[in-house]
Amino acid sequence: MNLTNDDLLTLEQRGITTEQLQQQVDRFKTGFPYLKLYNSARPGEGITELTQYQESQAIARWDKYLADGGSVCKFVPASGAASRMFKALFAFVDGEEAHPAEGSDVARLIKDIHKLAFFNELNEVAKNATGKTVDELLADRREKDVIALIIRPNGLNYGNLPKGLLTFHRADNGVRTPVEEQLMEGAQSACQADGTVNMHLTVSGAHRQAFEAKLAEVKEGIEKRMGVKINVGMSEQKPSTDTVAVDESNELFREDGKIVFRPGGHGALIQNLNDINAEVVFIKNIDNVVPDSLREPTLKYKKVIAGYMIELHDKVAHYINLIDRSDYTEADLQEICQFLREKFAVESPSFTALKGEDLADYLRSMLNRPMRVCGMVRNEGEPGGGPYIVYNADGSRSLQILESTQIDLSKDENKEMMAKATHFNPVDLVCYITDVKGHKFNLPDYVDPQTGFISSKSLHGRSLKALELPGLWNGAMSNWLTAFVQVPIETFNPVKTVNDLLRPQHQY
Repeated sequence: MNLTNDDLLTLEQRGITTEQLQQQVDRFKTGFPYLKLYNSARPGEGITELTQYQESQAIARWDKYLADGGSVCKFVPASGAASRMFKALFAFVDGEEAHPAEGSDVARLIKDIHKLAFFNELNEVAKNATGKTVDELLADRREKDVIALIIRPNGLNYGNLPKGLLTFHRADNGVRTPVEEQLMEGAQSACQADGTVNMHLTVSGAHRQAFEAKLAEVKEGIEKRMGVKINVGMSEQKPSTDTVAVDESNELFREDGKIVFRPGGHGALIQNLNDINAEVVFIKNIDNVVPDSLREPTLKYKKVIAGYMIELHDKVAHYINLIDRSDYTEADLQEICQFLREKFAVESPSFTALKGEDLADYLRSMLNRPMRVCGMVRNEGEPGGGPYIVYNADGSRSLQILESTQIDLSKDENKEMMAKATHFNPVDLVCYITDVKGHKFNLPDYVDPQTGFISSKSLHGRSLKALELPGLWNGAMSNWLTAFVQVPIETFNPVKTVNDLLRPQHQY
């Protein structure tokens, strides 16, 4: 790998070493190994179904955690652009057809266009740009002009904005964006004993000012309405987490002589998460929000999974203290093994091969990790990563959230496991990121570097290969203590396309 002085300066500015660069280039040559599956996680085997009583106990434990001064932050990846939401709209505007095909996504959107919370805004930009209302343009069969006003810079410019700043919902006092709904949800589920709500957004540099402007506009009103003080932090993906691109021959991809780097995917955010100063962190995608009137199930199960995690952490703290005091019997150690099996689906040859102090040390290392409890939804055809029980390099098994790219689909047994899978991951999780003494874990230490993937992209018409880091809730949390809890489908309301805003879950 021949590097110029300019290359070395670029690496230094980004905080990337030449060794890291070489490792990335080598990874393109070797690829990533598939993960070895034990089974898909299902109720009774990896996914916990809580009873009504257990749910109420978990909620009570969460309320006590907050009342006792526990710290919590809501972490929301919000850097994603909304362009994919409008893929069908771009195709129509850029296409040759003058009118949308009957039954198409665009035709359905136009039919129900008055249901969109941003209709009034669209109507205003239509009058300013054309002198006509949306209804008048549609009466003239100018559908293409209306759709262009949604996505183009001369209209709402939604095709170029971050998803978090689009108007999603009507509310009793106007309309709301996803970032406002996330603030409302945080105020109702994660308010600390001193009345503060901590929230952290990861944003792109290009949109940071727009987020700051929106927060300046809406935060005070939400604080007054909810009787809380909201602290919002923002960060961007760090340049040191960008990954290099290569050409089809696995040589460094250059443009104008400079090495091309790309964002390493949401797995890069483990660095941002590592900077959060709280014991407990909620993680949720920016677009998975609902209006006030439909939020009750979301709030309930936020508290359920958080309280259940605190209950698990109580046990972990008890067991670690037992080991640290050397105040345990062989029966205690077997109880800990059973706890790991039942609550986290962890199995290990060391549970039977080791005894006494050796087993105690091993169990302490298994317990002394960041913890996450992930809500899992029954699969009703929605896209999303799946919960699996996976073999680790040391022969142990643990729970992981996998994407299909991590599974070897040439093996029939893997296809059967995928076919039997009953649940998927809605990206609704709660994490405990300090140890039992209150010291922060260094989260990058718990990433499995073997779990990224390689994707094919292009830049200005030239093909390239890009390296995706282990995903934030996939390989970046591979070596955490992980529990899966079933939550109802009502808690999962993502907006992947603009037509999703027409669903009842997003209507006021």
